[in-house]
Amino acid sequence: MDCIFCKIANKEIPTNLIYEDENVAAFNDLNPQAPVHFLVIPKKHYASLSEIDSKEAFGNIFSAIPKITAKLGIKEYRTVVNTGADAGQTVFHIHVHVMAGRKFNWPAG
Repeated sequence: MDCIFCKIANKEIPTNLIYEDENVAAFNDLNPQAPVHFLVIPKKHYASLSEIDSKEAFGNIFSAIPKITAKLGIKEYRTVVNTGADAGQTVFHIHVHVMAGRKFNWPAG
């Protein structure tokens, strides 16, 4: 499989991980949209949210986020999951964007 996020999760591409456990990895976004902008990915490949096959897989991603934000001293943040090209997904390995450090508007756009 030629998935960049799988390669990051498998440590085939050197990346400064800000968090890692047996199920997920987190790293800073290469094109940040906020002063703090990192991605949380499952180590198992799912192309999108539509492919997640268990509550556990989804829970692993979202239970890591409070651990990471606490470690970084972040109390308020936005999480975003894009599913499909028209929704803005550009890497087809599910990932959650976590952004903080500025005020966000709604609607997201």
